[in-house]
Amino acid sequence: MSEPSLHRYGSVESTQKIAAGLPIGSVVLADEQTAGRGRLDRHWEAPPGTGLLVTYVLQPRRLIVFAAGVAAAEACGPDVRLKWPNDLVLDDRKLGGVLAELKAGRALVGIGINLTWSPPGAAQLNADRELVLADLSRLLPTWALAPDDEILAAWRERSWTLGQTVRVELDGETFEGLAEDIDADGALIVDGRRVIAGDVVRLRPTS
Repeated sequence: MSEPSLHRYGSVESTQKIAAGLPIGSVVLADEQTAGRGRLDRHWEAPPGTGLLVTYVLQPRRLIVFAAGVAAAEACGPDVRLKWPNDLVLDDRKLGGVLAELKAGRALVGIGINLTWSPPGAAQLNADRELVLADLSRLLPTWALAPDDEILAAWRERSWTLGQTVRVELDGETFEGLAEDIDADGALIVDGRRVIAGDVVRLRPTS
């Protein structure tokens, strides 16, 4: 990705919505989202100016959500871990998340990170937004072009999910097992079974 074109806003419905009309290389940053979305259409809400709310318009590729997760974790610091498939975790609490959508030949990669505020039970980074944004904008284009095996290896190193007993909640089915690995396409392997969607809840730390 060449030098990004940064679009700054105060309050928007969603950085993803604005980014949908912009070319590859664009970055949309907002102080507040009134209709921010997370995975599975969950609502993302934070007081104005308390989080990093940003969407990058990138070339589409397999594993983009994992590449973005690695970049975001690195931008946040060495203590931040990755929960399959798209959450950032600090001190066993959710710090943020990644939402990747493919539209019109582009990948819209939205990243939300709690900086100076967090909802009950969540974590906050207590870091300067401009510094985190600068690090993320430097790291994400590199990881977005990295080979699949490098992305998966970096994700495994920061994983908060692998090696743990988890409960998988699918539409109409729930089962438990050991999160063993992630497959080449990013699917989570739980007791030999591929999980490509649904909620995964860590039950019992083993380390």
